[in-house]
Amino acid sequence: MNVKKSDKHESGVQMYLSEKEEWTRRVPVLAGVAVSYANQTQVDEHSAGLGKEERLASGLMEAVCSLSNLEKACRRVISNGGSAGIDEMDVKELEGWFSMNWQNLQKELLSGSYVPSAVREVEIPKPKGGFRLLGIPTVKDRLIQQAIQEVLSPLYDAGFSPMSYGFRRGRGAQDALRQLSHYISSGRTYVVDIDLAKFFDEVNHERLMSRLSHRLRDSRLLKLIHRYLRTGILSGGVVNQRIKGTPQGSPLSPLLSNIVLDELDMELSCRGHHYVRYADDVVIVVGSLQAAERVQKSITTYIEKDLRLKVNATKSRICRPLDLNYLGHRFTNGGEILLSELSEARLKDKIRICTQRNRGRKLEAVIAELNTKLRGWLNYFKLAKMKSRLRNLDGWIRKRLRCYRLKQCKRAKGMLRFLTRLGVPKRRAFTTATSRKGWWRKSSTPACQEAMNNNWFTEQGLFNLSEVYATLHT
Repeated sequence: MNVKKSDKHESGVQMYLSEKEEWTRRVPVLAGVAVSYANQTQVDEHSAGLGKEERLASGLMEAVCSLSNLEKACRRVISNGGSAGIDEMDVKELEGWFSMNWQNLQKELLSGSYVPSAVREVEIPKPKGGFRLLGIPTVKDRLIQQAIQEVLSPLYDAGFSPMSYGFRRGRGAQDALRQLSHYISSGRTYVVDIDLAKFFDEVNHERLMSRLSHRLRDSRLLKLIHRYLRTGILSGGVVNQRIKGTPQGSPLSPLLSNIVLDELDMELSCRGHHYVRYADDVVIVVGSLQAAERVQKSITTYIEKDLRLKVNATKSRICRPLDLNYLGHRFTNGGEILLSELSEARLKDKIRICTQRNRGRKLEAVIAELNTKLRGWLNYFKLAKMKSRLRNLDGWIRKRLRCYRLKQCKRAKGMLRFLTRLGVPKRRAFTTATSRKGWWRKSSTPACQEAMNNNWFTEQGLFNLSEVYATLHT
């Protein structure tokens, strides 16, 4: 029996809406989503008729250029910080510049005469090797893009998929991890991991502008966004024109990327798949290997032919939850969230750099810098079950700091004085101080562990991963 495409589409939307109701029930903060995804689907597929909200999308340029919105965007850009663009104007100078030039900026934007500056290319090394290209706009362009984002984000965000978590207010990586854990615990233990090759560099401008024109009826705003998409990149003293992609590093790119990939969310939902997407990291969970192979093939074809994006065949794969590394985490077949080995290794690399013995900084400053890294790291990975690993990690960190502090004593006489001052008997302190062992081995001696024990590190203000973790999971 043949099923009409419209019937299949409608059943997929109904499945999507029921899934959305379950999600809003489990996560109360998302219960305020007001726009039906089914209505959004009809607008995007048929482009027939504009609803009340779509009609309100005209005259948006005045909202972007309002003084209150520009001031809000200015504060956001200043708080975000960042490097200067090609005009070398620092973020700290933006407030003064804005107070003197906001009226001229309004006139240029409303008249359509504003021309964005080229972005500065910066290469950032990737954890797995290679480089990620970032485009750093000027501070003024970041202000304007942030102002656009402030107006468009509420207009689009309510209609995005509830399974999309990246670059959205009130949502984050931990919500994506909880949802994926829920799927896996229900018995879907085969994961299709889709890797989009250089997604931000491959976005098709024509398709993106077509999707924007479905909702935005202000030609001035559409032209300004198109100008930002086509802005050149300054590399090696030469400005290269961009014909596709959105530069990473601009305030507007995250929203535009979600608008592009909302088509993928729509397709996955209409097919009835259980998936999670964080920015361009997409995983689909199914119940069997055969289903995983079928899904991987069909979705790859859709992404490359319909969305005109590229799938990295070498990195995309089918795996089990324990072999998955999604947002730095892996999972058991029962859905428990674990810490990936790569995430722990990256943290150790940062700690090694922070506690290098030749830095020439006081121990207090090193601990303060270390605490910031550890606190942020644990706040991100707090959902993972890693009690014993954190206990071992705390011990390793303390040993690094003991080694660092001993090296600051420089000579045996200084080390003897330091250890005895902390209550170590002089004979044992003398044995450690005059030992010919290296700094790392000396830090493991009983004298050093007695002098710089756990209580001593607590007095120094060292952030204890295992203790804070235990508090969070009480």
